[in-house]
Parts: sequence; C-alpha cells; structure tokens
Amino acid sequence: MGAKSSGKGGSRPRGGARKPAGSKQGAGSRQGAAPKSRGPRQGAGPRQGARPQGHGGGTSTGRGPRTQGRGSAGHAPARDYIEGRNAVGEALTAGLPLSRLLVADSEGDTRLARLVSRAEAAGVAVERVPRSQLDALSSHGAHQGVMAKAAPFRYTELADIISAAGNGPALVVVLDHVTDEGNFGAIVRSAEVVGAAGVVIPKARSVSVGAAAYKTSAGAVLHMPVAQVPNLANALDQLKDAGFWAGGATEHADQVVWEAPLEGRVALVMGSEGEGISRLVLEHCDFTCRLPQRGRVESLNVAQAATVLSYEWMRRTFADEGGAHL
Repeated sequence: MGAKSSGKGGSRPRGGARKPAGSKQGAGSRQGAAPKSRGPRQGAGPRQGARPQGHGGGTSTGRGPRTQGRGSAGHAPARDYIEGRNAVGEALTAGLPLSRLLVADSEGDTRLARLVSRAEAAGVAVERVPRSQLDALSSHGAHQGVMAKAAPFRYTELADIISAAGNGPALVVVLDHVTDEGNFGAIVRSAEVVGAAGVVIPKARSVSVGAAAYKTSAGAVLHMPVAQVPNLANALDQLKDAGFWAGGATEHADQVVWEAPLEGRVALVMGSEGEGISRLVLEHCDFTCRLPQRGRVESLNVAQAATVLSYEWMRRTFADEGGAHL
C-alpha cells in the first residue's frame, strides 16, 4: 500500500493501464497504454506524491442482475410505479414524491381506506380505476389493489454539485452507462453514506431515477444530488477544472486501489455492468485503478466495487480526523 495522504496537495497521479476499446470487464490479461497525465488542478491544489504502480489482481465490476419484468396481462410493466399496500404505505411514510394513487374500484376495506386518506392528506391525487388496469401496469401481479406513481425526479445541475462540494476534499461518483436499477440504487446509497457530493449519470443509455431507485437506495436518492448530463467526457472536464482528479475503476489498470491517489477531490468513474468504462470516458481519466483479487470468483459487480472504492476514499481522506469519525 502506498503512503497515506490527506489529499491536500502534491504532484499528479500516475495512471494505470488503459482499458482497450470495446473490451469487457472480465478476468483476463492487463493491457493498453497508460492514460495521459495532467498538470495540477486549479482550485483544490495539486496532490501529494504519486503512487507506484501495482501488480496482479482482480476485477472491479461485473454484470448485475436484471430487475425489469413483464406485466401480468402480457404488457410491459409501467416504470415509476410502486405497488402493493406495504410498499405504498412505506413510500408515504418516507415522504417519497408521488404524483397519483391508483386504487382498484372493487376494493374498499379499512386498510386501503387509510392509505387513501394518507395520500390525500399528502396532496397526492387519488384515482379509482378498474382492477384490470392495475393488472396491466403491474410488474408482478401483486399490486393488492393499489399502486402509486412516483413524481418525476428533480435532477441537479452538475454546476450545483461542484458548487456544493466547495474547495476541500469531495467525492463525486460518475456512472458510465450503468443500466441496472438495483446496482444504481446501491451505489447512490453508498455514496450518500460516505458523504459524497453527488452522482453523475448520462441522459442516454443509462438508468434514471425512478420508483425502483427510491426502494433500492433505501431512500438515499432523496438526499443525494444526481446530475443527468448529455456528455460524460465533458462532465469530467468540468469536474477537473474544479480541482477534481478523475479516477476510473477498471480491471486493466496496473495499480491496485491501495496505491492509487484516491483521496481529496476525486471524481470516481464506474463502468457499465457489461462493457466497463467506455474508451472516450477512460481517455478523460487522470488515473485508473483496480481491486486486488485472491479468490476464484470472476469479479465484484459495479455496486459492490463502488462501495469498496467509496469507503477507501473516505478512509484516506478523513484519516487525520481520527477513527471515531470513520
């Protein structure tokens, strides 16, 4: 492991091997040229001491499970719907933004009436519909006569995330076309727990914030700024102009995470479940790193890897504050 650093200044980091274009993040050889190094950032100050490159190791991300199913009536299930009495009740308790509540017109028991009253008290429009309509919208046919539609998520501007990060240590998690809602929710939850400034996702070919993200993030998405941008490479340039180092997690990196400059102001780039980090985005990374591996399983998935890397950033960045804060 490299020497501990507070992330408050120094020379530029040393990049790991670049991931070849089009290759997947699975077990295999390490190859490719090292990323271009850049001069010190303006704003947060340069980094201390570049780390030596590592040897051997495993994968950072892998393919996650698919979460989208089919509606019970043969239709594609509607996105952004929360279904079932317990789930709807939990959504109301958590204060999730809901736009309307759909209730089967054939249902009229006391428990459902309480849900309707709670929804109306929260300003949610209540609509009575045929049970067949709920069957068509349901992803698994267990709606129990009630479904709630999540209101459109209000995304944050990247500039606002950068502004809120201030000039000191900060973590921004950048997701390169992650599509699995379960992985996305878990990443947002981990980012919120370690105190990240925000999460950045692309507008196209990527997961978006909907009902599933509220559930899989355990509500963390309500407290974590998420920016949706048209171009991730340009977003990384904006972050670097604000003093962030862009670090990509790829199994093809030469240095393991313990040796990478993963402290201070970091934009942590995680690749998609199947393809990893795209070539263009990887070219905008200042350094790359991978997680070491001793077991036989091919890899961690992207959510697990993001959690490990986020906690390593927090451990190193705030080590000087003492163990009681970690």
